Amino acid sequence: MSKEFEGKVALVTGAASPIGLGRAISNRLASHGATLVVVDLNQEKIDQAAKDLENQYGIKALGIACNVTKPEDCDNAITKVKDVFGKLDILVNNAGVLKDNLVMRMSEADFDFVMDVNCKGVFLMTKSATKLILKAESGRIVNISSVSGLTGQPGQANYSASKAAVIALTKVFAREFSGRNVLVNAVCPGFVITEMTGKLPDEVQKKLTDPAVIPLKRPGKQEEIASAVKFFCSDDASYITGTYLRVDGGAAIGM
Repeated sequence: MSKEFEGKVALVTGAASPIGLGRAISNRLASHGATLVVVDLNQEKIDQAAKDLENQYGIKALGIACNVTKPEDCDNAITKVKDVFGKLDILVNNAGVLKDNLVMRMSEADFDFVMDVNCKGVFLMTKSATKLILKAESGRIVNISSVSGLTGQPGQANYSASKAAVIALTKVFAREFSGRNVLVNAVCPGFVITEMTGKLPDEVQKKLTDPAVIPLKRPGKQEEIASAVKFFCSDDASYITGTYLRVDGGAAIGM
């Protein structure tokens, strides 16, 4: 395994769950030598995540409890990164939530909650991270959006709107940070089995793997999403910014 990210410090939000997408992304970056800062709500769980990364990959890792919807939490997280490592090279905004319901039944509270975590959280963490990542002048920011943000999905007015907003933020960040050579892109996963999507009813999961819905006829693997993130963080993507990559088995062809 190459160590192309050796000497780089990467921060991944939403990385506590051992079966979550954030952990898969952290594993991929760590396997290529990156120092990891893993962020999530629960300090005990995120400390364990950091310990697991250190033990498995022989890299340095730091766990930070942080609510990405709170600006003071985001600022404190970046201050800790600066105090411990002195820099930040890679930011992956992965933290996200679901609160699905039809529009007529969706509460304002559930709409606001999903928008706060999935959209506002990306804005706040990125804003805080600029204190360090712009200084790198070769930084990478990867935002996890979704094909739902491209196509819209019934029962996901809040989620689809939040993920569409993430793509818009990605384009804004790319323009604003280009002068410091910080590249910003988004990954749009399709249906991937995670702790969050695993809670969907069986009939919904079966429908989502129908060839009429997903041409490749299977859910995605977390490692396949992590590979796309790793690509955007690498030198292979040195002339790519302000765009998104669908990793969806063809679900949103033409979007």
